[in-house]
Amino acid sequence: MAHTFEELVAKQRAVDEAHARVLHLRDTYGAPTAAPWSQAQTDTYETAWRAWRDLARDTQAALSEYAKDESRPRNAVEADVRRAAKTPPEAPGWGSETGTGSGSRPASEEPPSGGR
Repeated sequence: MAHTFEELVAKQRAVDEAHARVLHLRDTYGAPTAAPWSQAQTDTYETAWRAWRDLARDTQAALSEYAKDESRPRNAVEADVRRAAKTPPEAPGWGSETGTGSGSRPASEEPPSGGR
């Protein structure tokens, strides 16, 4: 399936949102070794973590396919997509001359490849 750059940016934003959800849950629940989580908390966290992992995996595959189709280095495509994903989408009727800025987020950690 061919992807457009805009689709890749949307996928990366979804990955970033899913990652933010995992971090929020971890901050809210605290470390599971400090105070045991309830079964509902564990299920919620694991579901969020799997969603993040699956979205990240699918996005990485799409990035590779796009880079190959465009004959561009994969790392350059990924950097462009991440940069564009950090820029808030423009609201209808607002141009780039409004000076809304791109905002800055700390570098996100990569999704783990195994269990928690």
